[in-house]
Amino acid sequence: MARRGDELREHILWAAKDVFLEMGFERASMDEVAARAETSKRSLYAHYESKEKLFLAVIELVRGLFLSRLKLPGDYADKRAEALVLFCGRYLEVLLYESSIQMIRLSVAETARFPEGAAQYFDVVFVEVHQRLTAYLRTSFGLSASAGSEAAQSLLGQILYPRFLRALFGMDQLAKSFEADNLAPNFDLKPVRKAVAELIESLQAAK
Repeated sequence: MARRGDELREHILWAAKDVFLEMGFERASMDEVAARAETSKRSLYAHYESKEKLFLAVIELVRGLFLSRLKLPGDYADKRAEALVLFCGRYLEVLLYESSIQMIRLSVAETARFPEGAAQYFDVVFVEVHQRLTAYLRTSFGLSASAGSEAAQSLLGQILYPRFLRALFGMDQLAKSFEADNLAPNFDLKPVRKAVAELIESLQAAK
């Protein structure tokens, strides 16, 4: 049975995501997207009137996927340290996923053409994560807004460097897949545990 309505719209977005990541914005064509989605160009344009609008819709799709996979620190564990470790570990795992790195590269490459799209993707990948971490640190450790923000920034800096930058610049092999709902059992959490332990120690010493 042929896809229609919202089902077809979502199917087109997933197909378009793959096309943009594989070919880049310039080389990607609506013909290729229609072929991948197994629909007509007429049907494709009925849902997305231009390649530009389709690209921005893909960014919105990826934003939602990223946040749904990450969740909130308190969702991972009751103990503060373990919740921080698992949240930051999951964040890094999702960030080092091949499609995530490809999307970041694509957003950067198309910043001049789509500044709003690049800003939206930066917001979800970095700003939103910082805000979630800040809120958890404030609540769990009784920190002020500025202290919570500073602590979150410090922790994220340690988490991201150097693994994220090495992945972004193609120096490390990227993960081809990961579990939809849980952190992979074999994901290396040692650097994350060290960073979290150091942060908690500094917060306790400051009291």
